[in-house]
Amino acid sequence: MSNTYDYVIVGAGFSGLVLAERLGSKGHRCLVIEKRDHIGGNCHDRTDRNGLLYHVYGPHYFRTNSEQVRTYLSRFTEWREVQYRAQVFTRNRFWSFPVNLATYRQLSDNAQATESDFKRYLAENVVPIASPANSKEAILASVGEELYDLFFKGYTSKQWGRPAEALDPSVCRRIPWRSTVDERYFLDEFQALPKHGYHTLFDRLFDASGADLRLETDYREILPYLRFRHLIYTGPIDEYFGHCYGHLPYRTVRFELEERSVRHTANGFLQPALQINYPGSEPFTRTVELKHITGQVSAYSNLVREFSEEYRAGKNDPYYPVPGQESAALIERYRELTVRETGVTFIGRLAQYRYLNMDQIVGAALHTFDKLEAAPPTPGLVTPMRNIARVQVA
Repeated sequence: MSNTYDYVIVGAGFSGLVLAERLGSKGHRCLVIEKRDHIGGNCHDRTDRNGLLYHVYGPHYFRTNSEQVRTYLSRFTEWREVQYRAQVFTRNRFWSFPVNLATYRQLSDNAQATESDFKRYLAENVVPIASPANSKEAILASVGEELYDLFFKGYTSKQWGRPAEALDPSVCRRIPWRSTVDERYFLDEFQALPKHGYHTLFDRLFDASGADLRLETDYREILPYLRFRHLIYTGPIDEYFGHCYGHLPYRTVRFELEERSVRHTANGFLQPALQINYPGSEPFTRTVELKHITGQVSAYSNLVREFSEEYRAGKNDPYYPVPGQESAALIERYRELTVRETGVTFIGRLAQYRYLNMDQIVGAALHTFDKLEAAPPTPGLVTPMRNIARVQVA
């Protein structure tokens, strides 16, 4: 394996692999460095001992309104179009979710309630907050306190490890609600899973890139021994700068896989929907039974339980940036450092410290490729690395 490259890419998730493929298509030599033992990042999936697909790091529901993103990824996968559906379990029953007319009919115990009835309820219960300052206010301004207490208060606290009033309003604004009976979780034009799994999609992306790959490798340990023209970094932004301003807050997730027979169930499933949220005292936040949308037929099924936990550097992996008052000022200081970091591109959820959907990540990688091609790195450029020894590049 060579030690001289045009681009070194840290991280083998969507950002890293899309850029490796695009840059490789133009003849650039790339090296992808990944600390895990597989490519695909948190979107990685595999089959259990019964041959059933599951998402190793929680559900990843691909959806997009971008024809560019869909067309690009369709070069590497066929699709199984699906509709993602979720429910909430609380007060000893399953509730229709996201909040919609069916939810209101359950709440009011009136199966004949109309859209007008629901709108009247909302008009009487929403809190008039024109510019919500946090996630609690965002929900109160949308559906009112009763539904906030029922579905959002406990779940948000468990998921993020802090109350909704300590989170930026953008966190809970992502959760939709509807006045009609529409139980789809998302309304994007295209909703699908890769037909043969994300792992196949990623394998094809990487094969097309022609890049070299080093798995189970800490980039900081090998960069001093590499010669390259440009670095693409997709890891935690504060880690890159050696946490010089302190640690940014992230949430991590622990997963438990349960494999069970469904021979004696009425419909071959373990739960009534793909995803069940648990806002109550349960230690886990949600359970996911992917078999609802894979189309696999089996006498078995599996559940993945998610336990949201605080991120601890060196102990677990960061999953979600935590947008709020405690991180707003800190991330701006780190972003100021990136502007001065010549010869490095920061991209992805962790490197940009933003909650991004998969299609947004792919779209950003395609856009970044266009920018890199328009202004290619200068031969002989020295890439400054603040948290490791400076490296001489080709």
